[in-house]
Amino acid sequence: MSVHIIYYKDGAKLMRPVKDEMEYRLLRDSERNRGAEKRRMVQMNYSCLPNADGGLKGAERVSRSVGMDIDFDPSSPDYEERMRSVPELVMGRKEELGLLMLERSANKGYHVVFRRREGMTQEENLRWASELLGVEYDKGAKDITRVFFTPPTEKLLFVDKELFDNREAARNEGITDFSDLSDAARNKGITDFSDLSDAAQKEGITDSADSAEAAPTGAAENKEPTGASDCYLGIPYAEIVRKWWAMYNDSQEPVKSNRNTLTFELAVNLRHICGFDRGLLDRIIPCYDGFAEAEKLACIDNALSEKRTQMPKRLKDVLIAIRQERMTGGGAEQGEADGIDEALAKDDLFYYEALPRMPQGVKDSIDAVGPALALPVLTAICPVIGMLATGVRVDVHGKMNSLNLISYIAGDFASGKGGIDPVVEAWTAEVKAMDRMYQQQEDEWRAKKRAAKNKKEQPEEPKLPVRCLTLNNTVANLAERLSNTNGQHAFSFTPEADTVAQKWRSAMSDFSVMLRQAYDGTCYEREARSADAVNVHIDRLLWNVVMCGTPDALYRVVTNYTDGFQSRIALARTPDNTFQPLTENLHVLTDKQRERIRQIAHLLPLMAGEVVLPKLEARGRQWLERVRLETMKDDDKVKARQRFRICPTTMRMMTCLMLCRVAGQLIDRHGVAGAEMRLKQQPGLWKEMIVKQQQPSFLAAFDVLADYQIENALHFFRERIEAAFSSKDYCGHAASERTKRGKNDSIFERLDTTFSFEQALQHSIAVKGCNTSRNAVHQMLKNWRKQGLVTECQNHRYRKN
Repeated sequence: MSVHIIYYKDGAKLMRPVKDEMEYRLLRDSERNRGAEKRRMVQMNYSCLPNADGGLKGAERVSRSVGMDIDFDPSSPDYEERMRSVPELVMGRKEELGLLMLERSANKGYHVVFRRREGMTQEENLRWASELLGVEYDKGAKDITRVFFTPPTEKLLFVDKELFDNREAARNEGITDFSDLSDAARNKGITDFSDLSDAAQKEGITDSADSAEAAPTGAAENKEPTGASDCYLGIPYAEIVRKWWAMYNDSQEPVKSNRNTLTFELAVNLRHICGFDRGLLDRIIPCYDGFAEAEKLACIDNALSEKRTQMPKRLKDVLIAIRQERMTGGGAEQGEADGIDEALAKDDLFYYEALPRMPQGVKDSIDAVGPALALPVLTAICPVIGMLATGVRVDVHGKMNSLNLISYIAGDFASGKGGIDPVVEAWTAEVKAMDRMYQQQEDEWRAKKRAAKNKKEQPEEPKLPVRCLTLNNTVANLAERLSNTNGQHAFSFTPEADTVAQKWRSAMSDFSVMLRQAYDGTCYEREARSADAVNVHIDRLLWNVVMCGTPDALYRVVTNYTDGFQSRIALARTPDNTFQPLTENLHVLTDKQRERIRQIAHLLPLMAGEVVLPKLEARGRQWLERVRLETMKDDDKVKARQRFRICPTTMRMMTCLMLCRVAGQLIDRHGVAGAEMRLKQQPGLWKEMIVKQQQPSFLAAFDVLADYQIENALHFFRERIEAAFSSKDYCGHAASERTKRGKNDSIFERLDTTFSFEQALQHSIAVKGCNTSRNAVHQMLKNWRKQGLVTECQNHRYRKN
């Protein structure tokens, strides 16, 4: 298996490996590639490894994968039908074929990559796959050096992580992996095939794939030292390290007693701007206070094995501090500051780049706001989708759940939240059209009531099912509206969360209770003695809410951190655009996108019933267990408790996305009218189709959404939750201080392989504050023993397993 990107130097085609899926998607989605015609698109090779000098021409070493080109004649009368049949055909034979990648080509067909069958030539492999699938391969593309022009990720239908295993099919003498560079290659000036250096670009690399522009943060800057110190965006790594210790260790370098822990923390952060390159980290991190080279490398290896995340906040703060110092002191060129701003902006796309291909309607919503706001708009439209699919219930941990969702999109003023409004409007257009008809009937009733004010007979008040409800309302009016929806979901959206904070200021507790019951789908009752007062009895409160506002308004809406309201909210954050230059807004909701959204929104109400999604359930449990182990190592009770509600929230969001995928597939096959007819004639059709959507490539979105939510919840509420639970009003304990730390830093990782109880106590105090009790540490160690993380030895010592 392998994938290499093609670039040019001195007119020759060279190739370098693509390390992982994140880089693969970044390369495909660079701005240059998105706007390029076919011949200017990224070029990829899947069938061979480069020559010793990195060249493609004449390459003879085959990789462990085969790239196949499938083309159809557009003038053929069955062209459209054959094009529609290929994805289902290939995915149906995925295991037998050994499928690694499937994409729609830029023009008239598909590209397929599959595992190479040993003992067969390239052409024999292609012929075998062609016979298996029953489709003709492009016989002009049978050479192992054949490259494929690669479109953006919208056309990527499937990718397997094994694709990025860039080893040779059968090991020969000499170089067997692209990471083994020959002297010949180095003599030609190519010092690192995995990352294009700035120097190489200046020497004439005209990479049509725009690889340096699209590589992950830090990847394009890493290179072997050539006399000058290693730099990141023009800033020496040594300066970044010095600033790190200045900000987080009182300008003191590590000493023998803490060098293991602090070196690990430094490596966990620096890896994000070093392309996750072990050799580069080894060069730029010194051996502090007589640190043995092997021990330092062990710390680096542990850091590299940690889960990949966004750039940690502490590292961002270091880079921003250096940027400000250089700009203030006049020691930096504008290009360096712009480079840091661009790197931080790219890091904000971390979760977007990890998303799989989104279905019709959802993808159009993301395109309407742009990649930077992809996760906020996803968080905003899922409650709308849940409202539209009001009859759908999904099994979550053995209990049927309606798609009840509450979202808050937090961002500073002028951060782009306003772009979400028209998207939500597009999804709710049909429901609001019905509501306007009902509101017109209400207006007519009010006019009749005013005319008959002094008459004996009064017109009877109509009970009309208005579903889109304003939050600028009273408790009584809102409760009455919710009781008249005929068992369907109601929906509320406000672009200004201060509407809630001001209107419900004296009744914020009532608002919190109503939303908590709406999330759980439990009964809601409101009684009054007066015959004219509102009396409400709702068996299942179904009400989805989306709020947009500043972080400050968020704290006015969520005022209690121990009643469970906060944990029921799906939180999203708009990226920091403080220093971004003013540019033309390239992302607006077009008529075509609005129509595609309307098509999906029209079909969703036709889906009703209960469904069990076992693979989604398994994915949720797997995520819960991963977070449980992470939090147990750090004794992080706040994060551990947050996961309980984030998991079902994400499962509901995933169900919403899969429903859109089902609707999109039906539209592709039968058109909107045909899809509507099918859903009416076969009420259980959507259930059969949604079960098939549980593909690993799409379920990967679960981890993205869940990680995103838990990160935002901790960002906004960690300190407030800890203060609330430790306050005298809650449990009688004094408030405990807590030091800020990176998300990969834990008590468990701080400890040596063998440690004592006292050392565990000291590190617990360092992380959690001076009020940490010995009993709490005993309980933490007991949990570790039960989980198998440590083993108790003699003399009250412990050993990591």
